[in-house]
Amino acid sequence: MKKCYLYLFIILVLLILTAAVTAYILNNGKVVIEQYVSIGRPALISPDYADAVIPPNIAPLNFVIQEEGLHYFVKISSEQGEPIEVFSRTPKIIIPHKYWRRLLSGNTGKELYFDIFIKRSNGQWERTAPITNKIAAENIDPFLVYRKIYPAHSFWQDMGIYQRNLENFVESPILTNNYYHRGCLNCHAFCANRPDKMLIGIRSEKYGSSALLVNDGEVNKLATRFAYTSWHPSGRLAAYSVNKVVQFFHTSSREIREVVDEDSLLAYYLVDAAAVRTSPKFSRKDFLETHPAWSPDGRYLYFCSAPISQVRVDTTSASPYSRVKYDLMRISYDIGSDRWGELETVLSAQDTKMTALLPRVSFDGRWLLFCMSDFGCFPALRPSSDLYLMDLKAAETDGQYNYSRLEINSDRSESWHSWSSNSRWIVFSSKRRDSVFTRLYLAYIDKDGNVYKPLLLPQKDPLFYDSCLQSYNTPEFVAEPVKVRAEKLARAIRGSRRIDIDMPISMATPTTAAPTGYSQPWQLRE
Repeated sequence: MKKCYLYLFIILVLLILTAAVTAYILNNGKVVIEQYVSIGRPALISPDYADAVIPPNIAPLNFVIQEEGLHYFVKISSEQGEPIEVFSRTPKIIIPHKYWRRLLSGNTGKELYFDIFIKRSNGQWERTAPITNKIAAENIDPFLVYRKIYPAHSFWQDMGIYQRNLENFVESPILTNNYYHRGCLNCHAFCANRPDKMLIGIRSEKYGSSALLVNDGEVNKLATRFAYTSWHPSGRLAAYSVNKVVQFFHTSSREIREVVDEDSLLAYYLVDAAAVRTSPKFSRKDFLETHPAWSPDGRYLYFCSAPISQVRVDTTSASPYSRVKYDLMRISYDIGSDRWGELETVLSAQDTKMTALLPRVSFDGRWLLFCMSDFGCFPALRPSSDLYLMDLKAAETDGQYNYSRLEINSDRSESWHSWSSNSRWIVFSSKRRDSVFTRLYLAYIDKDGNVYKPLLLPQKDPLFYDSCLQSYNTPEFVAEPVKVRAEKLARAIRGSRRIDIDMPISMATPTTAAPTGYSQPWQLRE
């Protein structure tokens, strides 16, 4: 009787194998579908990795085929090299990393094709129209640093700054707040996409507010708060903002949270002198100054400015701060003499009827990438926030600061962008997937300023974002991994050793003392 059951089991296994093998044959180790029906549309896949320009050194773009089927077969090919073939009994397609890297590196500047076959429930194979991407000639910076945080304000206790190797799927923490009693950390900044010089803002009820300065492996705690920060390309100084931030909530809105600066100014830290300086030209009593960003030659500091008189309750508007709109400004700087030039208005809110935020200049000095939204200082919470591009080289010729809205924008918030070292790639955060969680997107920009369809930051599991409850923000490219260990950073936070800073402020702006009236770190900045 037992032998009878064994024979039945063997027969069942053979029938299953036969059904699978009859669908395709092996020809010299390659899968060949003998009979199929061609359909005139591409397969639906998620993430939407189609019709884009992709980095030649990016990790595999694993995806899910959003089509009903019994089996799936994907052939990935280009002009040179052996195609990659993936046969799967589930719609999840996992691309072998080794063969993916070989195929991309051997076909830079060429097309990459995804041929997708689906075996339907009736046993018939269908071949969809191929998905085509282009492999860029230029690499992307191999590492990306970002902060992960739960979007609900009540879960600020669990956050961290992480680095991701874009050439594979390895993510590692640089620093998480469980090292210092669940304080807040943000505003990380690097000098020219190099990890040897880094600043991180720390806010802790137990250890106070400070900034961690990483300089060639040495870690020091600065006794002052850094908010939005930008390194001078020389590495000798860093400009930063001091912000008195208030967060409040709407009872009913597409985005219920609101963030506003009640007061802010700009200052700059001289590394060798361990001193902070400012200038009355950009730390004015009657203006809010924020979001500093150096030009790659260090000759100009770009920033955003709004009259402080706009920060008032307007009971006739949907938001009490809907009149707050920032101009885009710049000021020249001579590092040799430590002297500042005169203020220039690059874009006026009076002309644009919008607020301009987060200026970032490409490393070749040609392009200025920035956000504009209907109002306010915090684009991640403004559904109207979009990315804009300005040609600075053309402005030098004709004196006109012309700009354009990028076609890659969605109807959701786009913000927190930065440039790769070769000025051919940008990364930005967007809420386009679900309006709640910010995700990171990579996009190619050519020498003429054309920006191509963005790619969602790839994950090993293509269903990763369906269950990820953390938001990604403040992404920064780095050319090499951050090597300083989290334990070393944490010891500097917890330790008593620090560099005291004498802040030269005498106007009606925030002081360097610990802020009052904010009992929780999340109230200082999301």
